[in-house]
Amino acid sequence: MAAAARELAGAARRLRNADPVLAGVIDRIGIDGLDDPRRGRLPHDHYGALVRSIVGQQVSTKAAAAIYGRLTERYGGRAPTPEEVLAEDPETLRAAAGLSHAKLRYLRSLAQHAVDGSLELDQLEHLSDEEVMAELLAVKGIGPWTAQTFLMFHLQRADVLPVGDLGIRRAMMIEYGLPALPGPAETEKIAEVWRPHRTLACRFLWRTLHAPLAPGSSGRAVQTAETSSSSATRNEEPQPQAAITLGFSTLKPAP
Repeated sequence: MAAAARELAGAARRLRNADPVLAGVIDRIGIDGLDDPRRGRLPHDHYGALVRSIVGQQVSTKAAAAIYGRLTERYGGRAPTPEEVLAEDPETLRAAAGLSHAKLRYLRSLAQHAVDGSLELDQLEHLSDEEVMAELLAVKGIGPWTAQTFLMFHLQRADVLPVGDLGIRRAMMIEYGLPALPGPAETEKIAEVWRPHRTLACRFLWRTLHAPLAPGSSGRAVQTAETSSSSATRNEEPQPQAAITLGFSTLKPAP
């Protein structure tokens, strides 16, 4: 077994031992069930990943892919550079890609931060989770959810919990038999025993939204992560659709 697979299996085993409810989820989904065949090709660079995240805010997976496709088509199949975003006539770029006015402002804010050096993208992987969050939250249009999913799925940090994500909260409500969606404090409390593997625990919970309900479950209707929306926070209107389509093979601990 490859080292990454052993690491993943070990983390899943520790989660099973720490939380009986999550143990049932892990048994039902299985490690192989974490892979999503719908996962598309996504940017490997930090800037491109943030562009893709902004484009995907508050729309379905299908719509996000279509908008991102139109945007990259304009630049020969790749994400535009910060300089290219700033050089474009804003209205022309917005219309060509099908962007909202808000998302165009967010993309220009990201580009400006990258160009003027206020966001040092090449340093992000060397920062702690908290430092990455602080850097990203300074960009208009990047709020906690986008920053946290960037940590989880792009930087591959192992212990991130997006407490505002509706998909996680909905999965918790169903799996833990809660009477209502848990708030941030209750979400944190439930997830405390998952440390230092909260990212992996969240991946399992996200996958329950696209898997059959466990035997004996309530059968309560589930709005999938493709179409649901998390609470708008700070300066973004995010949704959890991207998280289940961004796979990775190993998790890196925060520095």
